Amino acid sequence: QVQLVESGGGLVQPGGSLRLSCVASGSMFIMAVMGWYRQAPGKQRELVASITSGGITNYADSVKGRFTISRENGKNVVGLQMNSLKPEDTAVYYCNGRHFGFEYWGQGTQVTVSS
Repeated sequence: QVQLVESGGGLVQPGGSLRLSCVASGSMFIMAVMGWYRQAPGKQRELVASITSGGITNYADSVKGRFTISRENGKNVVGLQMNSLKPEDTAVYYCNGRHFGFEYWGQGTQVTVSS
């Protein structure tokens, strides 16, 4: 059974930084795509960033230049470095893994940006 476990959320002041990490255990394959989504209260879940097993990245326009997604070579481990955080980045952040028709989600980690 594949499980995705996130860590690294918390409370940070505007302009601050946080790093999220996600480890997928129980998988017999290297996931084709891993990424991060977020959901703010009253809003739909949205893609923040994704990275393929080959290192191709994709970012939401709202986080370009501030967030960086990374992935350990040959592993189902993905990180999200978040800099210059804004109050509108406040949300529950979910790790996601996809592999040819299969999709997996973590339970989410809260990120709150507030003074």
